[in-house]
Amino acid sequence: MDLMKECWTGKINTVTLGATEKEGGTRTSQITVGGETALPFLFKEGDIPHAPVIAMEVLDAEPTDWPEVLKKPFGDALKDPVKWAVKCVEEYKARLICVKLIGTHPDFGNKSAADAAKLVKDILQAVKVPLIILGSGDDEKDNTVLAKASEAAKGEKCLIGDATEKNYKTLAASCLADGHNIIGESPIDINIAKQVNILISEMGFPLDRIVVNPTIGALGYGLEYAYSIMERARNAALLGDKMLSMPFICFVGQEAWRAKEAKATSSEHPEWGDESERGPLWEAQTAVAVLQTGGDILVMRHPKAVEEVRKYIDSLMKKG
Repeated sequence: MDLMKECWTGKINTVTLGATEKEGGTRTSQITVGGETALPFLFKEGDIPHAPVIAMEVLDAEPTDWPEVLKKPFGDALKDPVKWAVKCVEEYKARLICVKLIGTHPDFGNKSAADAAKLVKDILQAVKVPLIILGSGDDEKDNTVLAKASEAAKGEKCLIGDATEKNYKTLAASCLADGHNIIGESPIDINIAKQVNILISEMGFPLDRIVVNPTIGALGYGLEYAYSIMERARNAALLGDKMLSMPFICFVGQEAWRAKEAKATSSEHPEWGDESERGPLWEAQTAVAVLQTGGDILVMRHPKAVEEVRKYIDSLMKKG
């Protein structure tokens, strides 16, 4: 009996991060994601030309809410974002760094746009992998901060976010002017995801420079609903919907380490086992789930989780 195969007419856009010297940038490598013509890892039904990639997260301020098991692999580097980025690349072999400018938030340090721009320049000089640059989540401050960060990284083809339905114009204009890719964010809603992409594209932004952040939940914390939304969006894209044909970025580490099951100590819950194993496993399992529903870029935290998910991706791509 022959295997039944789905025949898709659509294709996920390819998006390339990082500009080499030949392209006017200073990166020594590039990352390309997307290009799928089939559902995740179903190689017999279409092309999966680019493996999903993992970005390691770096904050511009020392994290105060991270559990000790998550802080330990980075040590004193958590106090210096540049050293932190270098450690991720040199020791943990990160091919992509995600810089989150949380310290610019009015309630979490209120660092200036100039501070953010300087940090971006310093990290670009210290590591030569492509960058993802995120704001703090405060719309008014991000409009100023991300514009300066975009200018500081001009020509490096970074991925900058997030653009939302109500706050996208300033960021889209900056990314257009400075040659970057953009993240469109939607609150686990396929219709809003599509609308954000339409709004960004109406400003003249190329569709092959947009990445979708559908927002996800962690294992045990809304993951099933997020999974179903991503699944519906990917099906629509492969059926030919151009306004949903963008790669996904998923903030796995941020979500996984919010769960009490990941960060609670064994003294608090001895029946749950050692948190040094449980926490990274929680993050890794969350990552595996979003990979299976179409995640193209995973932003992760714990090196042990990164290593295990990297092996998982490699094994699936070899089978293809």
